[in-house]
Amino acid sequence: MLFPLVLEHSSSATLPLLRACKTIRDLNQVHTHIIRRGREQDHFLIAQFISICATVLPTNLSYQTGVFNCVTCPNIYLWNIMMKAYCENSSLDECFSLFSRMRRAANVVPDKYTFPSLIKACSNYLALREGRIVHGVTVRCGTEGDVFVGSSLVDFYGKCEEIECARRVFDGMSVRNEVSWTAMMVGYLNIGDIGAARCLFDEMPKRNETTWNAMIKGFVKLGDLKSARKVFDVMPSRDEVSFTTLIDGYAKAGDMAAARSLFDELPRKDLVSWSALMSGYVDNGKPGEALKVFAEMWAMNVKPDEFVLVSLISACSQLGSLELAKWIESYMKNESFDLRRAHVAAALVDMNAKCGNMERAILLFKEMPKRDLISYCSMIQGLCIHGCGPQAVLLFDRMIDEGIRPDDVAFTVILTACSHAGLVDDGCRLFDLMVHKYSIRPSPDHYACMVNLLGKSGKVQAAYELIQSTPVETHAGAWGALLGSCRLHGDIDLGEVVAHRLFELEPHNAGNYVLLSNIYAEADRWLNVFHLRDRMSERGVRKIPGCSYVESTTPT
Repeated sequence: MLFPLVLEHSSSATLPLLRACKTIRDLNQVHTHIIRRGREQDHFLIAQFISICATVLPTNLSYQTGVFNCVTCPNIYLWNIMMKAYCENSSLDECFSLFSRMRRAANVVPDKYTFPSLIKACSNYLALREGRIVHGVTVRCGTEGDVFVGSSLVDFYGKCEEIECARRVFDGMSVRNEVSWTAMMVGYLNIGDIGAARCLFDEMPKRNETTWNAMIKGFVKLGDLKSARKVFDVMPSRDEVSFTTLIDGYAKAGDMAAARSLFDELPRKDLVSWSALMSGYVDNGKPGEALKVFAEMWAMNVKPDEFVLVSLISACSQLGSLELAKWIESYMKNESFDLRRAHVAAALVDMNAKCGNMERAILLFKEMPKRDLISYCSMIQGLCIHGCGPQAVLLFDRMIDEGIRPDDVAFTVILTACSHAGLVDDGCRLFDLMVHKYSIRPSPDHYACMVNLLGKSGKVQAAYELIQSTPVETHAGAWGALLGSCRLHGDIDLGEVVAHRLFELEPHNAGNYVLLSNIYAEADRWLNVFHLRDRMSERGVRKIPGCSYVESTTPT
């Protein structure tokens, strides 16, 4: 954009050009004219300039800070504009540094427009101590009773789960609006007090869509879909958020039929609702249905965003379709999606590894400018799938050396890799690291990995002792792994003990009976085999035939 060389002296003539700024070059040009016309002390004009800077350069506050610092005696309006820019785009320390400068400034007293932005910043960081300091200042400045300041405080205390403080502020407000009521209700929902939230919901003199949607989300979070549906059905006006929240709830409960039915009722389907339905099918192990949803969206000329494509990538990972994987990556390149963004790259690494293209997975991982925990876990899991256990352990150790803290999921991934590769020493070392260095309490999945690792290496008795001594209830996966190890090493006596435990946990799982039967057969104990088959018949246990998917390049 090229601006005329001559601008009128009035602010009103400059503002339209300022609002048309799209780049740093545009801002520089307008700023130059403001200085040349001697208007750098015009508080209103500079305030508008700073607001536009925050829009054009949201992650770089140095430019607008420099402009602000050139104002000799900024008034409260200009301070508030600057405070809002900092609170939306800077660290909490920098926000408080600016706030301290403001309080030291001559003839400037924070007002009711100063505090909401600062309180919201404290809410975003869950900074309870800092938020309480701001609350104290609002009391001294006499702004605590303002409806916007009060609502911000209620929201802040609610997010920090200080519900009694939130209630005290709420009860002390002489004037409340829909935002105040909703903030208090959401505070109760955050701590899982659905009863108090519902009582407040029923007491509200007026509700907006945000209030209704928050109530639906609260019931969904608790898994009470029946109550969520009741609230949904009596809503006077529903938006995309109302539908999508309930669709997501049905999907998480595994009721994809209800999710699909509700989706079909949605009058205006946005990308969030398409993504919710697709990810629901993926999370419930129905990648084929997810692909059908994508095809519907494509046929309606709806352009997918990266969240939809990540769901599509996950579906492709489950199917193991290399051709589809190549198409997805090609489409994302052609549409100029940033394949190096952490969550996108991690999904692509996972997809290529599971579709058999390990070289491409490694290349994508190496090209990532910044790797996070999810990226590392995707790569480690890929190495595990392709039998590269030692390399997976080396990568895990490198991740720790780079200062990335592993979580319980990361340890499940690496212990699985050790289990598959038979790396007993590494597995025991990493299990000990998880417990003692990172203070992560082992889950049933962690114990299952260790049982499988010990059992496969021939230490079936040690594996049994571990499973018996765990402080948590071990699931059937751990016992199943131990039974497989008993077959591998021909331990019939322990195999019988483990199998009978599995019969209690999974009375209708034919695989456990078949595995014990194979142990008997390999030991030529055919009488035991026949007795076991009779027992299966008596209990109505039947082996379900397996099936496989084969990707074909020729039409059938």
